[in-house]
Amino acid sequence: MKKIIFTENAPAPIGPYNQAVLKGNTLYTSGQIAINPANGELVTTNIEAETKQVMNNMKAVLEAAGMTFENVVKSTIFIMDMNDFGTINTVYGSYFNEETAPARETVQVAGLPKNVNVEISMIAIL
Repeated sequence: MKKIIFTENAPAPIGPYNQAVLKGNTLYTSGQIAINPANGELVTTNIEAETKQVMNNMKAVLEAAGMTFENVVKSTIFIMDMNDFGTINTVYGSYFNEETAPARETVQVAGLPKNVNVEISMIAIL
């Protein structure tokens, strides 16, 4: 059986998907974008603030499953402009211990939901 993970501390799904699914001891998160769950507004003032909102949304989803960033084993980062990689990487890295950081890929894409600049998904293990 799979367990659906939901928290009001992260944006509600805007389509036929869930914030995360726990199967056994593995958590599969949907991609998070920079929607502030408190007011539903996008946080796109700059790429640093946008990435922080994405990571805070992901933190809320992980916490709803009883996990932290230490449980993350794999991340995928989708970005609109590879020129933003350095800033995104710095913000993203501040949420992890570099010695135990997860595996990751970062790809530039042609478009993201709501025309955001960054979306991140993760896989975590209890």
